[in-house]
Amino acid sequence: MPHVVLIPGDGIGPEITESVKQILHVAQADVQWVECAAGEAAVTSHGNPLPEETIQAIERHRIALKGPLTTPVGAGFRSINVALRQHFDLFANIRPARTLPGIDTPFRHVDMVLFRENTQGLYIGRERWVEEGQEAESLAVVSRKASERIIKEAFEYAMRHGRKKVSLIHKANILKFTTGLFLEVGREIATQYPSIEFEDLIIDNMAMQMVMRPERFDVIVTTNMFGDILSDLASGLVGGLGVTGAGNVGESAAIFEAVHGSAPDIAGKGIANPLAFLFSAVMMLDHLDQNKTAERIRAAIYTVLQEHKSDCTADIGGEGQTKSFTDAICNVLSP
Repeated sequence: MPHVVLIPGDGIGPEITESVKQILHVAQADVQWVECAAGEAAVTSHGNPLPEETIQAIERHRIALKGPLTTPVGAGFRSINVALRQHFDLFANIRPARTLPGIDTPFRHVDMVLFRENTQGLYIGRERWVEEGQEAESLAVVSRKASERIIKEAFEYAMRHGRKKVSLIHKANILKFTTGLFLEVGREIATQYPSIEFEDLIIDNMAMQMVMRPERFDVIVTTNMFGDILSDLASGLVGGLGVTGAGNVGESAAIFEAVHGSAPDIAGKGIANPLAFLFSAVMMLDHLDQNKTAERIRAAIYTVLQEHKSDCTADIGGEGQTKSFTDAICNVLSP
Protein backbone atom coordinates (compact mmCIF):
# COMPACT_ATOMS: atom_id res chain seq x y z
CA MET A 1 0.00 0.00 0.00
CA PRO A 2 1.56 3.34 -1.04
CA HIS A 3 2.11 5.93 1.67
CA VAL A 4 0.91 9.44 0.78
CA VAL A 5 1.97 12.54 2.68
CA LEU A 6 -1.21 14.45 3.53
CA ILE A 7 -0.99 18.18 4.27
CA PRO A 8 -4.43 19.48 5.33
CA GLY A 9 -3.39 23.12 4.97
CA ASP A 10 -4.97 26.31 6.29
CA GLY A 11 -8.45 27.82 6.41
CA ILE A 12 -10.93 25.39 4.88
CA GLY A 13 -8.11 22.91 4.28
CA PRO A 14 -8.84 20.59 7.22
CA GLU A 15 -12.54 20.44 6.30
CA ILE A 16 -12.07 19.51 2.67
CA THR A 17 -9.27 17.13 3.67
CA GLU A 18 -11.67 15.18 5.88
CA SER A 19 -14.15 15.10 3.01
CA VAL A 20 -11.58 13.69 0.58
CA LYS A 21 -10.34 11.13 3.11
CA GLN A 22 -13.90 9.90 3.65
CA ILE A 23 -14.60 9.60 -0.09
CA LEU A 24 -11.34 7.77 -0.83
CA HIS A 25 -12.00 5.41 2.09
CA VAL A 26 -15.46 4.53 0.78
CA ALA A 27 -14.02 4.09 -2.72
CA GLN A 28 -11.44 1.69 -1.21
CA ALA A 29 -8.48 3.62 -2.56
CA ASP A 30 -5.22 1.86 -1.77
CA VAL A 31 -3.43 4.60 0.19
CA GLN A 32 -1.94 4.99 3.66
CA TRP A 33 -1.98 8.59 4.88
CA VAL A 34 1.06 10.17 6.53
CA GLU A 35 -0.24 13.46 7.91
CA CYS A 36 2.18 16.40 8.03
CA ALA A 37 1.95 20.14 8.57
CA ALA A 38 2.76 23.17 6.42
CA GLY A 39 1.66 26.80 6.16
CA GLU A 40 0.21 28.93 8.94
CA ALA A 41 -0.86 25.83 10.84
CA ALA A 42 2.75 24.64 10.90
CA VAL A 43 3.97 28.02 12.18
CA THR A 44 1.67 27.54 15.16
CA SER A 45 2.59 23.90 15.78
CA HIS A 46 6.25 23.80 14.67
CA GLY A 47 7.43 27.41 14.50
CA ASN A 48 8.16 26.91 10.80
CA PRO A 49 5.80 27.13 7.80
CA LEU A 50 7.63 24.22 6.13
CA PRO A 51 8.97 21.88 8.85
CA GLU A 52 11.93 19.67 8.05
CA GLU A 53 9.93 16.57 8.97
CA THR A 54 7.40 17.44 6.25
CA ILE A 55 10.16 17.71 3.65
CA GLN A 56 11.70 14.45 4.86
CA ALA A 57 8.34 12.68 4.67
CA ILE A 58 7.86 13.74 1.04
CA GLU A 59 11.44 12.72 0.24
CA ARG A 60 10.73 9.31 1.77
CA HIS A 61 7.35 8.61 0.22
CA ARG A 62 7.68 10.74 -2.97
CA ILE A 63 4.01 11.64 -3.24
CA ALA A 64 1.85 14.15 -1.40
CA LEU A 65 -1.67 15.57 -1.38
CA LYS A 66 -1.72 19.16 -0.18
CA GLY A 67 -4.60 21.38 0.86
CA PRO A 68 -4.66 25.15 0.36
CA LEU A 69 -1.96 27.12 2.18
CA THR A 70 -2.09 30.78 3.19
CA THR A 71 0.80 32.95 1.99
CA PRO A 72 1.09 36.37 3.69
CA VAL A 73 0.89 39.31 1.29
CA GLY A 74 3.82 41.73 1.34
CA ALA A 75 5.48 40.30 4.47
CA GLY A 76 6.03 37.10 6.41
CA PHE A 77 7.14 33.75 5.00
CA ARG A 78 7.45 33.07 1.29
CA SER A 79 5.09 30.84 -0.69
CA ILE A 80 5.31 27.25 0.56
CA ASN A 81 3.83 26.10 -2.74
CA VAL A 82 6.76 27.62 -4.64
CA ALA A 83 9.26 26.33 -2.08
CA LEU A 84 8.00 22.75 -2.46
CA ARG A 85 8.08 22.92 -6.25
CA GLN A 86 11.63 24.22 -6.21
CA HIS A 87 12.91 21.81 -3.56
CA PHE A 88 11.56 18.73 -5.33
CA ASP A 89 12.14 20.06 -8.89
CA LEU A 90 8.48 19.57 -9.77
CA PHE A 91 8.89 20.80 -13.31
CA ALA A 92 5.40 20.01 -14.66
CA ASN A 93 2.30 21.73 -13.37
CA ILE A 94 -0.69 19.83 -14.78
CA ARG A 95 -4.14 21.44 -14.77
CA PRO A 96 -7.10 19.66 -16.41
CA ALA A 97 -10.23 21.67 -17.21
CA ARG A 98 -13.35 19.80 -18.23
CA THR A 99 -16.98 20.81 -18.55
CA LEU A 100 -18.95 19.30 -15.67
CA PRO A 101 -22.64 18.42 -15.60
CA GLY A 102 -24.77 20.79 -13.58
CA ILE A 103 -22.17 23.58 -13.42
CA ASP A 104 -23.51 26.84 -14.85
CA THR A 105 -21.18 27.97 -17.64
CA PRO A 106 -21.76 28.92 -21.29
CA PHE A 107 -19.00 26.54 -22.41
CA ARG A 108 -20.31 22.99 -22.78
CA HIS A 109 -17.56 21.05 -24.57
CA VAL A 110 -14.33 21.93 -22.79
CA ASP A 111 -11.87 19.09 -22.21
CA MET A 112 -8.30 20.37 -22.09
CA VAL A 113 -5.20 19.63 -20.03
CA LEU A 114 -2.64 22.38 -19.56
CA PHE A 115 1.04 21.65 -18.94
CA ARG A 116 2.93 24.58 -17.43
CA GLU A 117 6.72 24.63 -17.11
CA ASN A 118 7.15 25.11 -13.39
CA THR A 119 10.78 26.08 -12.76
CA GLN A 120 11.91 28.86 -15.11
CA GLY A 121 10.66 31.90 -17.02
CA LEU A 122 10.07 35.15 -15.15
CA TYR A 123 9.10 33.29 -12.00
CA ILE A 124 12.70 32.57 -11.00
CA GLY A 125 12.48 36.00 -9.35
CA ARG A 126 15.73 37.52 -10.64
CA GLU A 127 14.88 41.21 -10.38
CA ARG A 128 16.90 44.36 -9.78
CA TRP A 129 16.52 48.07 -9.66
CA VAL A 130 18.16 50.01 -12.48
CA GLU A 131 17.14 53.17 -10.66
CA GLU A 132 15.31 52.54 -7.42
CA GLY A 133 11.71 53.62 -7.56
CA GLN A 134 12.03 54.60 -11.21
CA GLU A 135 13.10 51.62 -13.33
CA ALA A 136 13.27 47.89 -12.63
CA GLU A 137 14.40 44.84 -14.58
CA SER A 138 13.29 41.21 -14.39
CA LEU A 139 15.15 38.32 -16.01
CA ALA A 140 13.37 35.40 -17.70
CA VAL A 141 15.29 32.14 -18.16
CA VAL A 142 14.34 29.40 -20.62
CA SER A 143 16.69 26.45 -21.14
CA ARG A 144 16.65 23.67 -23.70
CA LYS A 145 16.68 21.02 -20.94
CA ALA A 146 13.68 22.44 -19.10
CA SER A 147 11.79 22.97 -22.36
CA GLU A 148 12.47 19.42 -23.52
CA ARG A 149 11.20 17.75 -20.36
CA ILE A 150 7.95 19.71 -20.06
CA ILE A 151 7.13 19.35 -23.78
CA LYS A 152 7.93 15.64 -23.73
CA GLU A 153 5.75 15.26 -20.64
CA ALA A 154 2.85 16.83 -22.54
CA PHE A 155 3.31 14.56 -25.56
CA GLU A 156 3.70 11.45 -23.39
CA TYR A 157 0.50 12.35 -21.56
CA ALA A 158 -1.27 12.73 -24.89
CA MET A 159 -0.07 9.28 -25.95
CA ARG A 160 -1.06 7.58 -22.68
CA HIS A 161 -4.53 9.11 -22.59
CA GLY A 162 -5.49 8.86 -26.25
CA ARG A 163 -5.33 12.63 -26.80
CA LYS A 164 -5.11 13.83 -30.40
CA LYS A 165 -3.37 17.22 -30.34
CA VAL A 166 -0.73 19.23 -28.50
CA SER A 167 -0.84 23.03 -28.72
CA LEU A 168 2.35 24.92 -27.79
CA ILE A 169 1.85 28.51 -26.65
CA HIS A 170 4.61 31.14 -27.00
CA LYS A 171 5.47 34.74 -27.82
CA ALA A 172 8.31 33.97 -30.20
CA ASN A 173 7.41 36.87 -32.49
CA ILE A 174 8.66 39.25 -29.76
CA LEU A 175 10.60 37.16 -27.22
CA LYS A 176 12.68 35.52 -29.92
CA PHE A 177 15.40 34.01 -27.72
CA THR A 178 13.42 32.72 -24.71
CA THR A 179 10.06 31.59 -26.04
CA GLY A 180 11.73 31.25 -29.44
CA LEU A 181 13.86 28.48 -27.95
CA PHE A 182 10.78 26.92 -26.36
CA LEU A 183 9.05 26.86 -29.75
CA GLU A 184 12.13 25.48 -31.50
CA VAL A 185 12.37 22.61 -29.01
CA GLY A 186 8.64 21.95 -29.36
CA ARG A 187 8.87 21.61 -33.12
CA GLU A 188 11.80 19.21 -32.76
CA ILE A 189 10.02 17.01 -30.23
CA ALA A 190 6.78 16.99 -32.24
CA THR A 191 8.54 15.06 -35.00
CA GLN A 192 9.03 12.18 -32.52
CA TYR A 193 5.24 11.84 -32.12
CA PRO A 194 3.84 11.67 -35.66
CA SER A 195 0.46 10.33 -34.47
CA ILE A 196 -0.16 13.50 -32.40
CA GLU A 197 -1.23 16.66 -34.20
CA PHE A 198 0.96 19.65 -33.28
CA GLU A 199 0.26 23.36 -33.51
CA ASP A 200 1.73 26.52 -32.04
CA LEU A 201 -0.10 29.72 -31.16
CA ILE A 202 1.02 33.14 -29.94
CA ILE A 203 -0.16 33.77 -26.38
CA ASP A 204 -2.48 36.71 -27.12
CA ASN A 205 -4.19 34.81 -29.93
CA MET A 206 -4.47 31.80 -27.62
CA ALA A 207 -6.25 33.84 -24.95
CA MET A 208 -8.81 34.95 -27.54
CA GLN A 209 -9.24 31.46 -29.01
CA MET A 210 -9.79 29.91 -25.58
CA VAL A 211 -12.86 32.04 -24.92
CA MET A 212 -14.18 31.80 -28.48
CA ARG A 213 -13.62 28.11 -29.27
CA PRO A 214 -12.27 26.30 -26.22
CA GLU A 215 -13.52 22.97 -27.55
CA ARG A 216 -10.74 22.95 -30.17
CA PHE A 217 -8.00 22.52 -27.56
CA ASP A 218 -6.79 19.23 -26.16
CA VAL A 219 -3.32 19.20 -24.51
CA ILE A 220 -1.65 22.59 -24.07
CA VAL A 221 1.99 23.19 -23.14
CA THR A 222 3.60 26.52 -22.37
CA THR A 223 6.09 28.45 -20.28
CA ASN A 224 5.73 29.35 -16.61
CA MET A 225 3.96 32.71 -16.58
CA PHE A 226 1.82 32.03 -19.65
CA GLY A 227 0.80 28.73 -18.05
CA ASP A 228 -0.08 30.41 -14.79
CA ILE A 229 -2.46 32.76 -16.57
CA LEU A 230 -3.95 30.27 -19.05
CA SER A 231 -4.57 27.57 -16.44
CA ASP A 232 -6.73 29.94 -14.39
CA LEU A 233 -8.50 31.04 -17.57
CA ALA A 234 -9.18 27.39 -18.39
CA SER A 235 -10.63 26.87 -14.91
CA GLY A 236 -12.87 29.89 -15.46
CA LEU A 237 -14.32 28.28 -18.58
CA VAL A 238 -15.64 25.32 -16.56
CA GLY A 239 -16.75 27.00 -13.34
CA GLY A 240 -13.68 28.34 -11.56
CA LEU A 241 -10.83 27.19 -9.34
CA GLY A 242 -13.28 25.44 -7.05
CA VAL A 243 -13.97 22.68 -9.60
CA THR A 244 -10.52 21.93 -11.07
CA GLY A 245 -7.67 19.85 -9.68
CA ALA A 246 -3.93 20.20 -10.13
CA GLY A 247 -0.72 18.25 -9.86
CA ASN A 248 2.98 19.10 -9.77
CA VAL A 249 5.16 16.31 -11.08
CA GLY A 250 8.92 15.82 -11.14
CA GLU A 251 11.28 12.96 -11.81
CA SER A 252 11.43 11.87 -8.16
CA ALA A 253 8.27 13.26 -6.51
CA ALA A 254 4.72 14.45 -7.17
CA ILE A 255 2.51 16.79 -5.17
CA PHE A 256 -1.20 17.15 -5.92
CA GLU A 257 -2.96 20.19 -4.57
CA ALA A 258 -5.98 22.43 -4.43
CA VAL A 259 -5.03 25.60 -6.31
CA HIS A 260 -7.77 27.77 -4.81
CA GLY A 261 -7.18 29.85 -1.70
CA SER A 262 -7.62 28.84 1.92
CA ALA A 263 -10.85 30.92 2.23
CA PRO A 264 -10.47 31.85 5.92
CA ASP A 265 -13.73 33.78 5.77
CA ILE A 266 -15.74 30.54 5.53
CA ALA A 267 -13.44 28.25 7.50
CA GLY A 268 -15.28 26.26 10.13
CA LYS A 269 -18.74 27.00 8.70
CA GLY A 270 -19.13 23.62 6.99
CA ILE A 271 -19.92 25.13 3.59
CA ALA A 272 -16.61 24.65 1.76
CA ASN A 273 -16.70 22.94 -1.62
CA PRO A 274 -14.28 19.94 -1.62
CA LEU A 275 -14.52 19.32 -5.37
CA ALA A 276 -11.20 20.84 -6.51
CA PHE A 277 -9.29 19.01 -3.81
CA LEU A 278 -11.14 15.81 -4.63
CA PHE A 279 -10.24 16.11 -8.32
CA SER A 280 -6.61 16.62 -7.26
CA ALA A 281 -6.84 13.42 -5.21
CA VAL A 282 -8.30 11.62 -8.22
CA MET A 283 -5.33 12.81 -10.30
CA MET A 284 -3.11 11.38 -7.57
CA LEU A 285 -4.85 8.00 -7.86
CA ASP A 286 -4.25 8.01 -11.61
CA HIS A 287 -0.59 8.76 -10.91
CA LEU A 288 -0.52 5.74 -8.58
CA ASP A 289 -2.03 3.59 -11.36
CA GLN A 290 -5.27 3.20 -9.41
CA ASN A 291 -7.20 4.18 -12.51
CA LYS A 292 -10.35 2.13 -11.88
CA THR A 293 -10.81 3.70 -8.44
CA ALA A 294 -10.19 7.15 -9.89
CA GLU A 295 -12.78 6.59 -12.61
CA ARG A 296 -15.35 5.34 -10.08
CA ILE A 297 -14.94 8.53 -8.07
CA ARG A 298 -15.23 10.72 -11.19
CA ALA A 299 -18.41 8.89 -12.18
CA ALA A 300 -19.84 9.37 -8.68
CA ILE A 301 -19.08 13.10 -8.81
CA TYR A 302 -20.86 13.45 -12.16
CA THR A 303 -23.86 11.52 -10.84
CA VAL A 304 -24.17 13.79 -7.81
CA LEU A 305 -23.81 16.94 -9.91
CA GLN A 306 -26.56 15.74 -12.23
CA GLU A 307 -28.97 13.89 -9.98
CA HIS A 308 -28.39 15.23 -6.44
CA LYS A 309 -27.85 18.92 -7.05
CA SER A 310 -29.47 20.02 -3.79
CA ASP A 311 -26.75 18.20 -1.85
CA CYS A 312 -24.01 20.26 -3.52
CA THR A 313 -22.55 23.37 -1.93
CA ALA A 314 -23.98 26.79 -2.74
CA ASP A 315 -21.03 27.99 -4.84
CA ILE A 316 -21.87 25.38 -7.50
CA GLY A 317 -25.63 25.92 -7.41
CA GLY A 318 -26.69 23.58 -4.61
CA GLU A 319 -28.33 24.05 -1.25
CA GLY A 320 -26.14 21.73 0.78
CA GLN A 321 -22.96 21.84 2.83
CA THR A 322 -19.60 20.09 2.80
CA LYS A 323 -21.05 17.12 4.66
CA SER A 324 -24.11 16.66 2.45
CA PHE A 325 -21.98 16.87 -0.72
CA THR A 326 -19.47 14.37 0.70
CA ASP A 327 -22.19 11.99 1.88
CA ALA A 328 -23.94 12.13 -1.49
CA ILE A 329 -20.75 11.07 -3.30
CA CYS A 330 -20.12 8.34 -0.75
CA ASN A 331 -23.68 7.04 -1.14
CA VAL A 332 -23.19 6.70 -4.89
CA LEU A 333 -19.90 4.90 -4.34
CA SER A 334 -21.25 2.51 -1.73
CA PRO A 335 -22.07 -0.98 -3.04
